[in-house]
Amino acid sequence: MPNLLAMSFEGTLAPSLDLRCLAPGRTPPDGWGIGYYPGSEPSAGVLKEHAPPPGGSIHSELVKAWGHLESPLFLLHIRTAKWGAISDANTQPFCRSFGGRDWLFGHSGSLHKALPPPPETHFAPVGSTDSEFVFCRLLSWVQAAGWQRLGEVDLERLRAWLAELNAFGPLTLIFTDGQDLCVYADAQGASGAWLWRVAPPYDRLVVGDEDVEMDLTKRGAKGHKGVIVCTEPIESRTDVKARWAPVPPGALVVVRQGAVRAEVLPPNAPRPPGEEAHSMAAELEARSKLRRPPVTPVRVMDVRHRTVYRYDKPVERSAHVLRLTPIHDRFQSLLSHELKMSAGSLREEYEDVFGNRVRRANVETPYTELVIEALSRVELRDTDPLGFHTPHIRTTFPLLWMPWQQTMLQPFLQPPALPDTELEELLEYAMSFARRNDFDLLDTLLDLNFTLFKEYKYLQGVTTVHTTPFQVYAARRGVCQDFTNLFVCLARLLGVPARYTCGYLYTGPKHANTQQAEASHAWAQVYLPERGWKGFDPTNGVLTQTHHVRVAVGRSYTDAAPTSGTIYVGGGMERLEATVRCEPVE
Repeated sequence: MPNLLAMSFEGTLAPSLDLRCLAPGRTPPDGWGIGYYPGSEPSAGVLKEHAPPPGGSIHSELVKAWGHLESPLFLLHIRTAKWGAISDANTQPFCRSFGGRDWLFGHSGSLHKALPPPPETHFAPVGSTDSEFVFCRLLSWVQAAGWQRLGEVDLERLRAWLAELNAFGPLTLIFTDGQDLCVYADAQGASGAWLWRVAPPYDRLVVGDEDVEMDLTKRGAKGHKGVIVCTEPIESRTDVKARWAPVPPGALVVVRQGAVRAEVLPPNAPRPPGEEAHSMAAELEARSKLRRPPVTPVRVMDVRHRTVYRYDKPVERSAHVLRLTPIHDRFQSLLSHELKMSAGSLREEYEDVFGNRVRRANVETPYTELVIEALSRVELRDTDPLGFHTPHIRTTFPLLWMPWQQTMLQPFLQPPALPDTELEELLEYAMSFARRNDFDLLDTLLDLNFTLFKEYKYLQGVTTVHTTPFQVYAARRGVCQDFTNLFVCLARLLGVPARYTCGYLYTGPKHANTQQAEASHAWAQVYLPERGWKGFDPTNGVLTQTHHVRVAVGRSYTDAAPTSGTIYVGGGMERLEATVRCEPVE
């Protein structure tokens, strides 16, 4: 039986909790309680029961079926009494108000001796357990430091302070202010903590053992990312594999909106073995580096884009629109460009409403193969995309635009035409990134960019140009076009202007990802106030610099497609072959 079980998910979760340990004929625990935050509000709700009757608990049946049990955060405690009487006052989780929020607290373990009295009495225990003394000491310590919420706390100091309390006895703690969920694992391993990062997609997810079972998908909320923390691993009872990783003894882990935000280890502590633990550490390190990518040198690139159309029957006449000329601006200079076709003639060249250079071509002689080749040399100077950003200056949601800016940016603020139910779910998904990052604009976009790279699988052949952003979100797979469409959709739902960008990506001479290197690439650009358009590549989880060659932009793929055409007579079945070669010039 787990002593503590907690969950943090992106968006709202509505689980069904079955406390089997309270069933008739079972020996009930000394008490149990569950805390949560209805409607993601700062006010917590707590359902608890001390000394459940041996014949079964009506309260547990309420928790199992109650439809109002909805929250992004849950904290369950099942008590075995060692300190204090068996009473409601001594039943966890404990709840206290501080900083305009309700804090929830759960403790696994039992101190060997009482804590010394606190120097101040701002928070005094209601009951008589060692756990509530620890909770009051924690809130007093946070208040004395001048912090109002866990997001402001110096985590190194917090871990060191908890380690001092740990000297009084076993101390595995889970506590939350409704935003951050903090987990501290006992330094001596007397009571441990385990962490499972749940990754969608999944249709059904049930976890539990013979004493507790929780169905996370019984009332919807399918496909949400989350973190489950438990004092002992419990099994998954569906096809989703449980990947538990131990929290290192004496370590502090912080979770928000279903993602691990920080892990603080004791000094000189080795990382525990296991693929999941090392994966989490690597991801946290990669996320931290995104905040300020290294400056790259100016690069000159030769690009060869060759497109071949083949047909079973001769095409007698066709017309084409070509967007194959790289953009020329202050971050990218077009040094030379040549466009050739195996048949037909190139006609007028013009600049479309998005600023793309477009060529029209007509072919009026029969052909079964048409070759279009573009040769370009480009100088790339976008070496430091976040050089403007200083850490103490914050741009937060909602973004405010002047009326004329709103008019000009309107095409890039309109989300795709999807059913309201799908847009509402995508909006909740987008908002989870904003909440996780305290509504900081840049941090939210960086998190979104890296998450699509890390959690969505690059897989060719499973989508088409008609695949919607919601379908990509539900399936968690696709190609660069799909990830770009989803990024653009989520950014627009947050009120951030975003546009689709088509071009080329240089991945290096021996890069494993040849699918991206040998074809046109797609990424997103967002308009940042007073900074202009900045590129985010969710397929690779990076900001665009001197590896990306921009060719065309638009509201969607249709506005920026490299080639498009109309066959008026003949053709039959069409086969398309497109290859790209990017080579740096020394």
